[in-house]
Amino acid sequence: MRGVDGTSVAALGGMRTYTVVSSSLLALTLATAVPVTAGEPTDQIRQRVDEVVRVLEDPALLSKPVERHAAVRKIAEEIFDYPDTARRALGPHWNPRTPQEKQEFIRLFAELLDRAYIGKIELYQGEKVRYGGDSINGDDAIVKTRIVTKKGSEVPVDYRLHLKDGRWLVYDVVIEGVSLVSNYRTQFNKIVQTESYQALVQKLKAKESEPAASPGPRAPARAR
Repeated sequence: MRGVDGTSVAALGGMRTYTVVSSSLLALTLATAVPVTAGEPTDQIRQRVDEVVRVLEDPALLSKPVERHAAVRKIAEEIFDYPDTARRALGPHWNPRTPQEKQEFIRLFAELLDRAYIGKIELYQGEKVRYGGDSINGDDAIVKTRIVTKKGSEVPVDYRLHLKDGRWLVYDVVIEGVSLVSNYRTQFNKIVQTESYQALVQKLKAKESEPAASPGPRAPARAR
């Protein structure tokens, strides 16, 4: 079985996992959706989606995977609140960590998400995203979307955001009812409980040293 980052679950403890990360991050690379009336959270996600599509369709970057990777990573960093997502994913094991351990975990966790993201962008084939609007409750919001596949089926993807420093940032993604944060928290918690926190760090570092899986540069299908 495959893990949430598209690798074998043995690398993260051999637990049952889902493809939440790769699918939800891929959703952010898809084409602009059918226009709907939306609030600010939806507008910010839509803007970042458009930026990613421009990078994917830039012919000058097709033969420059390193630059392409960096450009997409920069956009991803503007979408996701990596520190808060990392904190939520580590759950009860976050507070006992030292400031140095927290910074290291945030970096390793961001790299894990990044590898899943970059490993999927080449699969972009002009799929569409339908935005279903957003609901805002104070500094929290949910943006509902649906990925429309080439076969016409729809995959629900909900983004959970919070307002931070004047921007709406994603801290969790729920695809077909499965939460990215809850999925990782289950994996991480089991590793820490059955082995140790240090073992979890070593597994994440091992993933970091592996080459990212990618089919290589190719021109994505243009969205219609």
